[in-house]
Amino acid sequence: MTSNTATMSPRTFAAGPEPAASAADQKLTSSELEQARLYLEQTRNYAVGAVKGLSETQWNFKPAPDRWSIAENLVHIVVVQERVLGPIRDQLAKSPAAPRDRDYQRVDAIVINQFPGRLAKFQAPEFVHPVGQLAPPEALDRLIKNCARLTEHLESAPDLREHALDAPPLKAVSQCAYESMDGYQWLLAAAAHTERHIKQILEVRADPNFPEI
Repeated sequence: MTSNTATMSPRTFAAGPEPAASAADQKLTSSELEQARLYLEQTRNYAVGAVKGLSETQWNFKPAPDRWSIAENLVHIVVVQERVLGPIRDQLAKSPAAPRDRDYQRVDAIVINQFPGRLAKFQAPEFVHPVGQLAPPEALDRLIKNCARLTEHLESAPDLREHALDAPPLKAVSQCAYESMDGYQWLLAAAAHTERHIKQILEVRADPNFPEI
């Protein structure tokens, strides 16, 4: 079967040298803004390519009873995006200032380079499971619109580095070496989470029992 999926361009999201300012004082640089903007755009395009042309049977195929279908993965991406755009965004606005000595560049790198990996598997919390499933076309439309909203927030919010919030995904990936993410990092995490689950979608498509039509 020939795949219609898009491939991610090689990412060059390496943090460049920054002034010796604390994270709380640090405004986003033009390179940081471009990095997140590009990552959100790439993962949106990656998602669109990964689900292009699927039949209803293919959308709903499960490789095993305890694994999500492509449709469920897509809904899960949307649920997490909207959590970042809603409750997490609201909580960040009320959260304490980010610690002045936090290694924010290191956390940026962990989010971008380790969150999308599929070697370590984690059980998603119940509150972001794809319950009350959207139809795939509606889910894909919401995913695309959410990417635009995330980009708008990136470009319009002046204080993305100023507040940090407890981040269970970061704790899990870093084995509790780091515990909180600032607003910028939550936006990066939304894109990284999308990439992670598009990889899961491609795993479903590669299953030997995946329907041909």
